[in-house]
Amino acid sequence: MVLAAGRGERMRPLTDHTPKPLLTVKGKSLIDWHLENLANHGAHQLVINHAWLGEKISAHIEQSNYPKLSIRLSEEKVALETAGGLRQAMSLMQIEDYFFAINGDVFCPNFPFEKINGIVEDLRKNGSQTLAHLFLIKNPSHNASGDFCLKNGYVLDKDPSSDNYTFSGAGIYHQDLLKGIKIGEVAKLAPILRNAMGNSQVTGELLKVDWVDVGTPERLAELNQHK
Repeated sequence: MVLAAGRGERMRPLTDHTPKPLLTVKGKSLIDWHLENLANHGAHQLVINHAWLGEKISAHIEQSNYPKLSIRLSEEKVALETAGGLRQAMSLMQIEDYFFAINGDVFCPNFPFEKINGIVEDLRKNGSQTLAHLFLIKNPSHNASGDFCLKNGYVLDKDPSSDNYTFSGAGIYHQDLLKGIKIGEVAKLAPILRNAMGNSQVTGELLKVDWVDVGTPERLAELNQHK
């Protein structure tokens, strides 16, 4: 799944008329960087959610050429937050147990999509005990204190006595993680993850790739200045 329903308040005025995933980096929209890489690394079925200016995302997908991808759209009348968006989109997926999701507004052209299937197979060996596997990155300047810590392969809540890292916006989730959410309910992901962390049900790893949360016009401009 690609999450594309956010309003992008910090990106205004750019997002007043363009949904954030359609902003371009190096001549290609943010969402297309993901879609091309997913198609090239074995993805077949994909769901994209949308809310703000969703008709433009729908039109963009209709005009795109990704023959390897079967893309379905999950329309949100109001933005459901991350967990709510995931839960609604699950109704459009054929899920055995785990599924992968990534934020549509991050730039990470070398994300290791090729590792996902192998990680899922490893998670299955633990039954359904692991409810999420998160991809973390070293803290950018705009999130210097990080979000979570990583100890012995498990992701835990931020610990001032440990190294903390930033959540990349990409993760592998078990369908049971979201079973307490009703379809159409607004729900944040972080509290649900922290609850699972308390039960040692969240694993993770640190990515060593370039990653940018394209959250401000300045960050977008900086990306486009670099060849």
